[in-house]
Amino acid sequence: MSRFVRASKYRHVFGQNAKKEYGFENVKVTNSAWDTNIISASGQYISVNWNSSGGGAFSILPLPSPFNATNGFPHKLPDSLPLARGHTATVLDTDWSPHNDSIVASGGEDGKTMIWKVEASAFEGWGTDGWEAQDFDPVLRIDASARKVGQVLFHPTASNVLATASGDALVKLWDLANPEEPRTVLDRKLRLFDPRAGGDPVRVNDGHSGIKGSRIVWMGEHDRIATTGFSKMSERQAGIWELGNLDNLKTLSLDQSAGVVMPFWSDNNILFLAGKGDGNIRYYEYESDSLFSLSEYKSSDPQRGIHYGVERKAADRNALNPSIYSLSQKSPEHSTYLDHNPFPGPPKIAFPKAAPDTLRLPALSYHFVAVTLSRAGAISRQR
Repeated sequence: MSRFVRASKYRHVFGQNAKKEYGFENVKVTNSAWDTNIISASGQYISVNWNSSGGGAFSILPLPSPFNATNGFPHKLPDSLPLARGHTATVLDTDWSPHNDSIVASGGEDGKTMIWKVEASAFEGWGTDGWEAQDFDPVLRIDASARKVGQVLFHPTASNVLATASGDALVKLWDLANPEEPRTVLDRKLRLFDPRAGGDPVRVNDGHSGIKGSRIVWMGEHDRIATTGFSKMSERQAGIWELGNLDNLKTLSLDQSAGVVMPFWSDNNILFLAGKGDGNIRYYEYESDSLFSLSEYKSSDPQRGIHYGVERKAADRNALNPSIYSLSQKSPEHSTYLDHNPFPGPPKIAFPKAAPDTLRLPALSYHFVAVTLSRAGAISRQR
């Protein structure tokens, strides 16, 4: 069999829909066409760029689960709910701190970047009699640019370091403890920076040749980065680059479509690719500087945005499950659960004592949690 089919422990990954009541309905997602993921998540909360009047805003909601409904939280959101308000124009992007599940940053068309802190008490009494929506207030405001701030991103290992990308072709690095002194760099090519070597890039090389948007993701412990972009003929591509000279090691042609492809890396050497406007999520195994197609999840619902959830969340029976959160354009019902068990036996995990029929050991799995857009709008955690 090995002579005909490449051996891989991930060959039998499959997708499965979850129950729609595990998520939220009546979600009013922004109509902005700006090229960001629209949705972001931490280990406790989820944020969605919101369609609101009177300035820009985004919603902050408890993290949905693919296994059960959110306790003490309505399945159908009220028409009026607490929003993170403070921007005077549309919010374009949000990102949660990898060091604190309660800290989120936002960027908007007003050129402002804001930092928000979420208190658990903010969700007490939602939907009960006498409940009144109390909007979230920012704890820090930064005049990041005279143009739109289209993307915000926290540093993955250094606390209180934030990057902003704006419409004046600048990427700025902010020390949130001293936000008046940012570093700025031009962002026109594929560039590698070493903070210990100053503000100049240590490596520069041409990226994808197309003029449309590109994305980049670090490949964990490998000295490699993965990118997605377009060729000169507008063909969507995925590439692997080594960090020594930023040489391109592998370029994979995907298809001919207009949507930007968003890459997500798993430490199990799996690269997920999800395109805006697509109804599918591809996944590839990385080995020997090559990408091997495993399969893809297919859905009839086009997705507007996707976010890959944290893998460090709670120490419970689902602790091994990273998550992906997506925004799609149609039905509030569909979601994906990718499950595989490549090991000869289940992982050894200690659980509280329980009756034999209530103890369930987890397989290593990936959760694609979808936020779908129907006429009413919905967020559904995909299994």
